[in-house]
Amino acid sequence: MAELYYNSINRRVFIKTGLAAVGALATLGSRNVFSSSEDQKQTTRWAFLTDTHIPKDVSENYRGFYPYQNLQKIIPQIIDNPPDGIAIAGDLARLEGKLGDYANLKKLLRPAAEKTPVFMALGNHDNRENFLKIFTNMAGDKQSAGGRHVVVVNQPPIRLIILDSLFYVNKVPGLLGKAQRRWLEDYLRKCDDTPTILCVHHSLGDGDGDLLDVPRLFNIIKPIRKVKAILYGHSHEYRYSEFEGIHLINLPATGYNFSDAEPVGWIEARLTAKGGDFTLHVVSGNKQKDGSVKQLPWRT
Repeated sequence: MAELYYNSINRRVFIKTGLAAVGALATLGSRNVFSSSEDQKQTTRWAFLTDTHIPKDVSENYRGFYPYQNLQKIIPQIIDNPPDGIAIAGDLARLEGKLGDYANLKKLLRPAAEKTPVFMALGNHDNRENFLKIFTNMAGDKQSAGGRHVVVVNQPPIRLIILDSLFYVNKVPGLLGKAQRRWLEDYLRKCDDTPTILCVHHSLGDGDGDLLDVPRLFNIIKPIRKVKAILYGHSHEYRYSEFEGIHLINLPATGYNFSDAEPVGWIEARLTAKGGDFTLHVVSGNKQKDGSVKQLPWRT
């Protein structure tokens, strides 16, 4: 499930920084979280993360990596110059999405949520029910599709759509499902031509543990030229590839890697209507590419 987390105590911060006021859940469901302006910005800055795997026990580690401490280091880096938004592409919790995992995640994200909205998608190690018990404040342009929840974020000059690929808790494969695919195709065909980026947890290969309906997703977005890129995680790898000119951006894991060759960290993105600059920030793992920038032009 895609969600927006914010610290309601700091509602005035959102107003002062140009974000739409955040109020009760019933009010927020139908409005854009960002304030509108006749003079749209030419650039928007985002922080992209994935696979935080925050545990209830802050001392828990995997392969020598401490997910809690990694995110604890990253949040100050991000809010030192707050972006327009933060998106986390799933696997928020360690393994089974326990309440204590999300309580710790909320604690870690609170300083960021006081300054900018934080959007989260659920991955295969998340639990929807437990997540909603901890993250009770939601906003954004939420869409329901076949029991799934997606969020559309219009932050000029781009649009971000966070999709829900959670299939089973603590099972590897992901699935959008027919209803969500139908919603996506209908939405993309009817919305304006704002450059659009999709964000989904599962990797986009043809393996049994990838997004199982990725061919159907590609068939939907291939002819819709406004779709420029897909952000995803799941593999704990850092990669850039393309499908029919659509950039496929495999975000580095924040919690830990599976291979010593991979970085552990996050991506800072500067996005325009023409393309984006993606800067890698490494906190652990292979630091060879720390600070490197990938420039991606959007397809036309």
